[in-house]
Amino acid sequence: MGVAPELLKGVSLQGKVVTGDALYSQRKLVQQIRDAGGHYLVVVKKNQLTLYQDIELLFAQPPEDEVFASAETQNRHGDRREIRRLWASTALRGYLDWPGVEQVCKVERISESKGNRTEQVRYVITDLGTEVSPEDLMRHVRGHWGIENRLHYVRDVTFGEDASQVRKQAAPEVMAALRNVTIGILRKAGWQNISGKRASRLAAALRHNGWKKHSALELLGISTA
Repeated sequence: MGVAPELLKGVSLQGKVVTGDALYSQRKLVQQIRDAGGHYLVVVKKNQLTLYQDIELLFAQPPEDEVFASAETQNRHGDRREIRRLWASTALRGYLDWPGVEQVCKVERISESKGNRTEQVRYVITDLGTEVSPEDLMRHVRGHWGIENRLHYVRDVTFGEDASQVRKQAAPEVMAALRNVTIGILRKAGWQNISGKRASRLAAALRHNGWKKHSALELLGISTA
């Protein structure tokens, strides 16, 4: 996460919505996004335990007069059926100690294929207000999930993430963040324009920068002269 603030400084965020996984649900980072004129929508997990528990409790035991805004989508790909549901609430606005928070969301994804069923629930926090519909919130979440899924594929195929033996304490999250930063730097340097599949392009980038000892430093703007 420590590299993310520097990377965001080089991007125009005015009017844009920045989405992020739980590693990026940090007060200073989302405040930086807001100060730059952007909006945030980030996943909340137990690395922010109090925040996570507050949101979880709201949806598990809502106030009697609470009415959640909601949206649902269904898709079928061959023999796989996916259902996504989102519930949004402003009930914690003004209660949570979080920069500019407007809404919190519960997002459920159900996948069914060949008799197998998987369910996933995530919680999301955002400074987008009620002028943004539940359907639009769902599109932002789906867009983030799509990026996350593609990113995981690259991290696993190119970086061998699933085979990594680094599993203690926060080390797996730190390594995942470093892989994400590396992928972002390589894509910004233009490696996404090389012909071929995404994973093979980035594998070629790793080889290229591994063979040329100064090139990796140059990507970071460090002169070796």
